[in-house]
Amino acid sequence: MPKTFVIEDESHAEQVGEFSTLQLAWAELRRLSEVPWDEQPNAAPCQSWRTCGRDYQIIEYDTSSVPWALVKRYAGLEVSAKGVAWGPDAPHHVA
Repeated sequence: MPKTFVIEDESHAEQVGEFSTLQLAWAELRRLSEVPWDEQPNAAPCQSWRTCGRDYQIIEYDTSSVPWALVKRYAGLEVSAKGVAWGPDAPHHVA
């Protein structure tokens, strides 16, 4: 089954990237965890961005049909003024 992995900010329905493997998607979240919360791409797009944040998820899709079929959602990473919080699905080597 051909797959793709999409990182999406669930809070703002904003797609951040598309990756061929789950490992590459986790690596991108690792990179995003090192970007300050108030700098792009972590700065939230809303007017209240100073009190808002990003809630990144990895969404796995089966791309063998159109539209793509959702396979699984992974709780990824939250970034805000409060800091960085990894979701329960994050691999130990990433978090």
